[in-house]
Amino acid sequence: MALPLVLTAADLSHDRDFARALDAEDELAPWRAHFALPSRREHDIYFVGNSLGPMPHTARAMVNEELDDWSRLGVAGHMGSRRPWFSYHEQLRGPLARLVGAREEEVVAMNSLTANLHLLLTTFYRPSGKRTKLLIERGAFPSDTYAVRSHVSARGLCADTEVIEIAPRAGEWTIRDEDLDARIAQLGETLALAVLPGVQYRTGQAFDVARLTRVVHAVGAHCGWDLAHAAGNLALSLHDSGADFAVWCSYKYLNAGPGAVACAFVHERHLGDATLQRHAGWWGNDPKTRFKMEERFVPAHHADAWSLSNPPILSLAPLVASLAEFDGAQITRLRAKSVRMTALLEFLLRGTPDLEILTPTASHARGAQLSLLFAKNARSRFEAFLEAGLVCDYREPGIVRLAPAPLFNTFEEVWRAAAIVREACRSC
Repeated sequence: MALPLVLTAADLSHDRDFARALDAEDELAPWRAHFALPSRREHDIYFVGNSLGPMPHTARAMVNEELDDWSRLGVAGHMGSRRPWFSYHEQLRGPLARLVGAREEEVVAMNSLTANLHLLLTTFYRPSGKRTKLLIERGAFPSDTYAVRSHVSARGLCADTEVIEIAPRAGEWTIRDEDLDARIAQLGETLALAVLPGVQYRTGQAFDVARLTRVVHAVGAHCGWDLAHAAGNLALSLHDSGADFAVWCSYKYLNAGPGAVACAFVHERHLGDATLQRHAGWWGNDPKTRFKMEERFVPAHHADAWSLSNPPILSLAPLVASLAEFDGAQITRLRAKSVRMTALLEFLLRGTPDLEILTPTASHARGAQLSLLFAKNARSRFEAFLEAGLVCDYREPGIVRLAPAPLFNTFEEVWRAAAIVREACRSC
């Protein structure tokens, strides 16, 4: 069936056969078989890839290859393994750059998200004179809030006055663009840095990275992004956006495993600038002189300059496997399928008693996630979803997050998930 990218109610149907027909025409359907989908029972629906993505089948073989090379080669594996460990992280640059719309020298896989955020805050939060404020959204993921407040305090400033939180209006759940713009303009020459979410983790609201970066830059401040719920979910264009930096994890939509290595982006205009303040480590040193073991740090002319230690090979291998799947599927095709999946899910859930969909309706303002707020019995309904085979997650106060991922979920699963939700709302 020939359907437009953005679906309206007139394009959709409550009929299960409609969902099956979408699956029959889905060119990405073969990718489902590339993943080990967690399942207590045969027909469980895994709609929680926004929290922990499933394992690509190839990840096991890639980790085993590194274990074999370690046992066979020992230290010689740094240069002599199938994928030499010394340069192992370099094979991630191309896939990461293609995934987030960056140049290869602008991206690096390293550390964890919060560690990367700390490293980049050291560089890009440089309060001076009147310019001391740091803007973040209210209700940000706690780790981000802890990180930014700790950096303000480390500069000898008061986090209670210098960290500015932008919140939704009273009685609303998502932040209006005009309110964010107005707050940035109001802060003006006092704003040093904004750290904003690509997708807000609780509500699923997506933000326009390029537009907001321009708004922040217009008042003379730096702009950084937490893309934990955006990387592998939205079609990003980080280089063109002009963002100063971004950080993201790889265990959610990127399916690299629990506690997987995170990633970072630093715009090319900052690369090679030896005057930037940073926490330095030997792996961030220019690789041409790294093994001279000199005392003076010479930053590499790419995002590696913010890395500290040699990369953890056994943790990187699953990310290599997963990024190969994204390269094959292509993020623009995945995003197009995701837009349709969330449109169908929203259509099927609209009008369900005691249920409010917090996530914006406009496709450009959301990713794969729909956040459902229940007026009553939220926890018991969530437990009913799990019992019926809908694997999702719960966030206070009374929010259930459903995230159909286009790499491995189906339109029929969307139909079945909506049926489970509606039935639980009737019976609980």
